Amino acid sequence: MKIDNIRFAIAALGLLFFASIGSAVSIGEKAPDFTLTDIEGNTHSLSDFAGKVVVLEWTNHGCPFVKKHYGSGNMQALQENAAEKDVVWLTICSSAPGKQGHMSAEDWQKLSNDKGVKSTGTLIDEDGSVGRLYKAKVTPHMYVIDSEGMLVYNGAIDSISSASASDIPKAENYVTAALEAVLAGEAVAKGTSKPYGCSVKYAKGS
Repeated sequence: MKIDNIRFAIAALGLLFFASIGSAVSIGEKAPDFTLTDIEGNTHSLSDFAGKVVVLEWTNHGCPFVKKHYGSGNMQALQENAAEKDVVWLTICSSAPGKQGHMSAEDWQKLSNDKGVKSTGTLIDEDGSVGRLYKAKVTPHMYVIDSEGMLVYNGAIDSISSASASDIPKAENYVTAALEAVLAGEAVAKGTSKPYGCSVKYAKGS
């Protein structure tokens, strides 16, 4: 009997573990609201953009996979194209103080200017609460939310999981495909994919 109890406890812990690493919200469900401050000191909530299509991009500029997309100008081009279509693009950094990717507001502003970042805002999530809410695993980890506030895409930016900019033209861009479908009033063909990149540098124990 004791062995059976131990096995049951182990199985229960296993279920809890897998639940904890699963997606915080499933495709087709309401994207959870959050509030963060951007690098200019302005506060933004997801609910501020009700009725808009929204892209969430997790970033860390020390990560070679992020450098791939920013160094080539690919991410900025995606951001600019989204803005032209009235899509809100929120870049989020969940790197904890002292961890790779964390910067002061002044350094963030300089980097954004130097790299020509075109997102609607760069939001700071030092305690990792929003990253953990969305179960963001890597940088870049991408999400698309439709105008009804439903999550329609969660995963990688594209189909080639490398840090080489030369692979960008050869890859299928999942974010672009999701946005095109949503803006055309169509279902997103590929709602999930395995995200690739550097692990999000969360604070220990957060």
